[in-house]
Amino acid sequence: MINWFVGSVVRFEGQNFLRLSGDVDLSRISSQGRTRGDSVSLYIHIPFCRTLCPFCCFNRYLFKEDQARSYFIDLRRELDMYIRLGFRFNDFYFGGGTPTVLMDELGSFITYLRSSFDVKRISLETTPRELTPDTISQLRDLGINRLSVGVQSFDNTLLKAMGRTLFKGEDSIEKLRLAQGKFDTVNADLMFNFPTQTLEQLRSDIRIFRDLGADQATFYPLMPSPHKMDALERKFRKVDTSREQQFYDIILSEVMDKGYKPSTAWCFSRGDRMIDEYIIDYDDYIGIGAGSVGFLGGEFLVNSFSLEGYHNLIAQDKLPIVRMRHLSNLEHYRYYMLTQFFGMGLRTDAFKKRFGSSIYARLPAELLFFKALGLVREKDGLISVTRSGMYPVGTMMKEFFTSLNTLREYCIEAGI
Repeated sequence: MINWFVGSVVRFEGQNFLRLSGDVDLSRISSQGRTRGDSVSLYIHIPFCRTLCPFCCFNRYLFKEDQARSYFIDLRRELDMYIRLGFRFNDFYFGGGTPTVLMDELGSFITYLRSSFDVKRISLETTPRELTPDTISQLRDLGINRLSVGVQSFDNTLLKAMGRTLFKGEDSIEKLRLAQGKFDTVNADLMFNFPTQTLEQLRSDIRIFRDLGADQATFYPLMPSPHKMDALERKFRKVDTSREQQFYDIILSEVMDKGYKPSTAWCFSRGDRMIDEYIIDYDDYIGIGAGSVGFLGGEFLVNSFSLEGYHNLIAQDKLPIVRMRHLSNLEHYRYYMLTQFFGMGLRTDAFKKRFGSSIYARLPAELLFFKALGLVREKDGLISVTRSGMYPVGTMMKEFFTSLNTLREYCIEAGI
């Protein structure tokens, strides 16, 4: 009942949050560059894949080399616009798509980042198919700190159902072994509650992950957009969200209770590790690339999803932001609380520094609700999420990301 309630609230809030306007006022962005220093992270979207997974809702296109090389030129030009506006970045997050699909261009872009900024940390996503000893060596030489590998599952039957037929679970195991120890953090992305997935398949995936001794695993619930949900249910059966907590309880007992601590409600690490949730580590972030999103000073920003539209705006020396929305104060407070709780704790002094007043004055009813149900506890200025609060908080974030995936689907289909 609690999970249904908090999920419904966030679903409603998420729909409002993502009612975006095409009336884009870029002066709101340009005025903030020089005032924020390096307190903004940078997300870099590479939207090309050699195959398209049927469950993925991100903006992605089948890889074509000439198209991808042109895209990297545009990406650098977009970055230059933010440099001219005075933005300085230290932390970088490459997502996709598959960022490693064109290694020479990726290497050149990272070299450009290092010549332009004081680079502290870089997180980068890839797939088992892309990882070779040579690629791992190149990524290490480029100074990648966190390598996230989109495994999804080690089970070959489940991989086939997911449409990932070009590599096997044994390949993922071997690639993770090759990468382990070469980077500060090696993360394995694993999925739970896929329609055909069984509880035993998840247990097996976790056992394999633990036996590998990998640094980190991030467990994502299935979060399809409406059309992808329809397609999955036509092919398999109705997506059963009532099973979701059973899967999550296995994750807690088999991962959290076996030496890994929660870095987020979904991410579990051995020791202190970098995570890819820049929405937690940074209050503000810029997204560059086609289909990326950003959040800056209460402004939610959406780049053009269309490769052609993105290129045309860059060619005109314009930031490719095509939708934006200024959050109300209450929406901003709640968004901040959600992201910090997802990261397992909110510092009351950080909230006050961000908003100029205390969380007790701005969100008294919300705090009372979470505390009364035992979902959070407070000590020494830290409001931390309890074990019993982890699944409800994860449910809230899932509903927010599902709303975002719905927005992505709309933008892709409308060619925005």
